[in-house]
Amino acid sequence: MSFNIALSGVSAAQKDLDTTANNIANVNTVGFKESRAEFGDVYAASLLASGKTKVGDGVLTQEVAQQFSQGSLQFTNTALDLAITGNGFFATVPDITSRDFSFTRAGQFKLDENNFVVNSSGDNLLGFPVNPDGTSSSVALSTTEPVRIPDSSGSPQATQEVTMRMNLPANDDYLDPTAFNPDDTLTYNAATSVTVYDSLGESHIMTYYFVKDGTDQSTPTGPDQLNSWLMFATLDDTPVDIAGGDTSVPLPTRDDPQNPGNTEAWLPARLSFNQSGDFTSQIPAGGIVTVPLGDDGSPDAAIALTGGADQTQTIGIDFNLDPLGGQTINEPTQYASAFEVTSLEQDGLPVGRLTGVDIGEDGLVRATFSNGTSEPVVRVALVRFANEQGLTQQSNTAWKESIESGEALAGEATTGTFGEINSSALEQANVNLTTELIDMIIAQRNFQANSRALEVNNQLNQTILNIR
Repeated sequence: MSFNIALSGVSAAQKDLDTTANNIANVNTVGFKESRAEFGDVYAASLLASGKTKVGDGVLTQEVAQQFSQGSLQFTNTALDLAITGNGFFATVPDITSRDFSFTRAGQFKLDENNFVVNSSGDNLLGFPVNPDGTSSSVALSTTEPVRIPDSSGSPQATQEVTMRMNLPANDDYLDPTAFNPDDTLTYNAATSVTVYDSLGESHIMTYYFVKDGTDQSTPTGPDQLNSWLMFATLDDTPVDIAGGDTSVPLPTRDDPQNPGNTEAWLPARLSFNQSGDFTSQIPAGGIVTVPLGDDGSPDAAIALTGGADQTQTIGIDFNLDPLGGQTINEPTQYASAFEVTSLEQDGLPVGRLTGVDIGEDGLVRATFSNGTSEPVVRVALVRFANEQGLTQQSNTAWKESIESGEALAGEATTGTFGEINSSALEQANVNLTTELIDMIIAQRNFQANSRALEVNNQLNQTILNIR
């Protein structure tokens, strides 16, 4: 019997050494969780035997239990390197059509040839689909999808509005609007340009020309007429009308887009100021001055857009006129100073290319594009289990669900008991090398002690066999 007891001790010490050696071997394995050999004594007694003199029958390995404590973080320069601080596992599948889930804490992810996010084994990372506002449309494991970074360009956005704020010089000369010619700088007082975009993301230069109205200064009807300006517009040097523009004065002409070979009046907008330089009114009236760009069939169509762009596009010009008549800092002014544009903004966007990927603590993957836009793509899913130590260990630092672990429960990072996701970081193995080396010494001592017990037992047996 003592032979078997000693042999069980040797086996237990060997298991302890194996476990320690495996921990040490994986000290640099990202996401690795150390194991601990757990032992129990063997004790068996028959019903009628005396327990007072019974000796145990040795030791056995009860379990090699994994320890899911947090590993320290190693920070990197790669956005797709992900680490979890707190509870949870990444969910992966071997290919985009599979639902054979594996779970891991190793976040060394990269893009494959189709822009799917995969680990070194080629397994696809899973995430929750998201709405345009970035909220998850579902948080069930069954609805997760492989995470894919878009390789398409950011969608263009046609310019709808230009916001303008400037000072028109009060001491400038009056000019004859009928003589206005954008190619002759002597026929206008000031000009400024802004880049706008059509529905296809094509850029265009929209230029605004300001003419201080000197139509009939010999008999002005009031002080406002002395402080009145006409604004003409071109798109890529093509004259465009202001919808509902001012027709009360003689105007220059432009080619009639509806009747080739003919000309028609070139409609401007009128901006009026009072004697204090405050912006008081505009023609057309209302908040937004509208400029049609394409051939939409209206009398003031511009036919300035080509290449299949939306011909009904219009651009509004907002001068921020206060309907109550008060002066605000956002309105144009007419002071005795030089022409100055203090704000000129438009809301259009060109076609963009992918410039970066950002992954938040909640797992939201957001793509950014060169046109200044960003859009949510997907949210990296996290999964937790009631009993992590019940998971079935697989190769490549992965685990499978088992009866002992309980059912996989999916959720968003930073919610409930789920931890947070750290981008540009990796979770290192939770192995304490100093502790492992000490454990190895202890296991070696135990192995030697049990080996010595075997040796002593063998010598006793030899002594008995040599009795004559």
